[in-house]
Amino acid sequence: MSREIQVGTADELAPGQRKLAFIDGRSIVLFNIAGTIHAIENSCPHNGASLANGQLEGCVLRCPAHGLRFDLRTGCMPGAGGLSLTTLPVRAADGQLVVSIE
Repeated sequence: MSREIQVGTADELAPGQRKLAFIDGRSIVLFNIAGTIHAIENSCPHNGASLANGQLEGCVLRCPAHGLRFDLRTGCMPGAGGLSLTTLPVRAADGQLVVSIE
């Protein structure tokens, strides 16, 4: 069963910005890409490296540890196959950012 957790206000995350949040012992990174909010677990599926400071190129995030690239819209590596990030549903509700977690 999923729960919805408030992680901040919608206006604190302007386009191009990111925010690190901690929910029930989990590290989550939120990104505002051209007005759309994306949320991922802050752990590279390759070796668990933090993704919070990865280089962002449009919608593609580069892992700072080994350079793997992930599309934040899907969580997948570009191209066929490959590893996938854990993405989380996120929405703005009454001016708050709300993340759904299992």
